[in-house]
Amino acid sequence: MLERIAVDVAVVAVLGIGSYRLKALDGKGAVAAAALGLVVIELGGLYPFLAMLTFVIAGVLATRYRFREKAKLGAAQGSDGIRSWGNVLGNGLAAAIFLAFEYLSQMDVFWAATFAAIATANGDTLASELGKVFGKSPRLITNLKPARPGTNGAISWIGELFALIGAVMIALFALPLTHYKLTMLLAVVIGGFIGVNLDSFIGATLENEGITNNNSTNFLASLLGGLIGAGLLYLLA
Repeated sequence: MLERIAVDVAVVAVLGIGSYRLKALDGKGAVAAAALGLVVIELGGLYPFLAMLTFVIAGVLATRYRFREKAKLGAAQGSDGIRSWGNVLGNGLAAAIFLAFEYLSQMDVFWAATFAAIATANGDTLASELGKVFGKSPRLITNLKPARPGTNGAISWIGELFALIGAVMIALFALPLTHYKLTMLLAVVIGGFIGVNLDSFIGATLENEGITNNNSTNFLASLLGGLIGAGLLYLLA
């Protein structure tokens, strides 16, 4: 057991250092990501860890894609696309919480919650970063009025498509962990997709009012997306 933990620590440490060297995360962000990764792999094993790693890689690539173009629009991720500990916890803490419940209960609904939370984070990042580039005529989710790319709560049809793709990417990692494969797929994808849109709604309301910030908005959305995923699996299975 100690040998396995030592290997896990080494793996997440290498990934944390790599994310720092590649300027995907700052120092505090890299430490937070390594700690979160260790929690995920110890509580959930390989598949949740791979899902989280996929989210990180997809997020870095999406953030850097045509970054200068997004910067000119004033819609780029701050600090040259480098994220810190708040962003790490905002996107990953809900999944870790659900994993703790799954570890204690051994119930499939918490697998659905875990992966739906990660699917929310992944779908939101792809929708946000790529929607800014490809989305035409974005509109506010609350009233469908035209909005500038990058505005809190702005959505577009291409952004919604990327949100769906991002949710599907993560849902595939949940399938080996359950006998309810189709139900799990639907629960995670739908939970993640709704979670992305809840992120937009929270951004257009609470965040614009200064009640939440980007990180707490991400946490609330991934928490709600996870709960929706768990509820759907419970109802359908």
